[in-house]
Amino acid sequence: QLQLVESGGGLVQPGGSLTLSCAGSGRTLAIDNIGWFRQAPGKEREGVSCLSSGGMAEYADSVRGRFTISRNVPKNTVYLEMKNLKPEDTAVYYCAAHFSKDTSTCPLTRQVVWGSWGPGTQVIVSS
Repeated sequence: QLQLVESGGGLVQPGGSLTLSCAGSGRTLAIDNIGWFRQAPGKEREGVSCLSSGGMAEYADSVRGRFTISRNVPKNTVYLEMKNLKPEDTAVYYCAAHFSKDTSTCPLTRQVVWGSWGPGTQVIVSS
């Protein structure tokens, strides 16, 4: 069974950068869509980015052009590189997995189909 653990969160100033990692164990995550989601205080969890097993990336409008998702198969890890961070990016970031025979897309807006959620990593963007 696939288990995911996030790391790389922390405190960063506005305009700064962070790279989050989502490490898989139990089996390879190369066959799954992997998604990044976040939940800010007092707000609902939202999709940030996902990467299909075929390599297609999706991004929320709020992060497109600033965040980049990538996968390292030998390390069984998916990364979320975040640049030009803003205070509104402050949240707990989670990764999750979704398996589909369709390798060309990932359902970023359908959180109900995602599983193997990690415990999350906190990102705080503040001066």
